[in-house]
Amino acid sequence: MNVSAGAGADRVDVVVVGAGPAGLAAALAIARGRRSVVVLDAARPRNAATLSAHGFLSRDGVSPLELRKLGVEELARYGVAVERTRVTSISPLERAAGATRFEVQAEAPGSGLATEWVADAVVIATGLIEELPALPTLRAFYGTSLHSCVECDGWEKRDAPLALIGESDDLAERARFLANWSDDLIVFTNGLGVVSDAEERELAARGIRVEQRAIADIAGTGPEGMTGVVLEDGEVVPRSAGFVRPGWTPALAFAEPLGLATTPEGWVATDAAGRASVPGIYAAGDAALGPQQLLIAAGDGARVAGTVIRDTLG
Repeated sequence: MNVSAGAGADRVDVVVVGAGPAGLAAALAIARGRRSVVVLDAARPRNAATLSAHGFLSRDGVSPLELRKLGVEELARYGVAVERTRVTSISPLERAAGATRFEVQAEAPGSGLATEWVADAVVIATGLIEELPALPTLRAFYGTSLHSCVECDGWEKRDAPLALIGESDDLAERARFLANWSDDLIVFTNGLGVVSDAEERELAARGIRVEQRAIADIAGTGPEGMTGVVLEDGEVVPRSAGFVRPGWTPALAFAEPLGLATTPEGWVATDAAGRASVPGIYAAGDAALGPQQLLIAAGDGARVAGTVIRDTLG
C-alpha cells in the first residue's frame, strides 16, 4: 500500500540498510557516483565474535570491527553518515513524476527515538541472522577455537585435530572440503543422522570418522581453548578446534511491506545486476547471496552500487 511520508523525514537519493562490507562498499561507490546516501545500521554484526577476518586483500587478519571502523572513516570523507539505528520498515510512497520513492522508518537502539528518510532507492545489505547448534558453551569458543567459514579460517586450523559439528544435510560435502586443511577430522551429527549410511562409508574410505551420538557440550576453558567434544554418554572426544554449520535466516522483517520476492533459501531474489522484484529496491552481500566471505560481500556491494547509479541517472 502506498503511504505518505511524515513532514520531518530527511531526503536522500539512496538509503543503504546495513553497515557490513557489502553496505559500506555500496555506500562508498554510490557517494563517488555523486548520489546523496545514508547508511543505517543497528551495530549488531553477525561476525562480532570473530577476532580476525581472513582473505580480504590488503587487510588479511584484520578485526571485522576494525574493518568496519575504517569503512566508516572513509565514508565520512565523502560526507556520508553511518547512523546507529535499527530500520523498522520500508514502505513505497505515492508516485511522484512517474517514479516510486520509499519511506524508511528506523528507531535508535535503546532510546526508542524514531527517524524517517525518504529515498529514490534502497540497498538492502543487512546480512543474516545466525543460529548455532544449541550447546551450552559453544559460543564461548566461537570465533576462537570454532568457526563457521572454512574458506575464512581453514588455514589457521590446518593440520589440527578438527571437529565438524552440525545438524544440516550438507555435512558430508563440507567434510570433504574441510579435509583439504586437515586429515584428522571427525564429523559430529549431534544424533540427528544427517549423514547417510552411504555418505558415512564414503567418508570412512577417506579417513574421516562420523560420530552419530548426541553432543552434550564443548570441553575446554578460555585460556586453553577447546579441548574436545563431550558426548551425551560422557565420553570426551579430543579435538583442539573445529567448524560448525549454523542455520541462517535473512534479517528482512523490516522489508515485509514491500512484498519482495525471495529465493527458496529466503534470500532477496535479484536479477543479475542486484535489482529486487520491486523497482528501486536492491540487495547486496549475504542478503542476496547467502553467507559469503567479507571480500565477496564487499565486491557485491560495489557491483550493485553501479546498478543504482545507472538506474538513478537524471
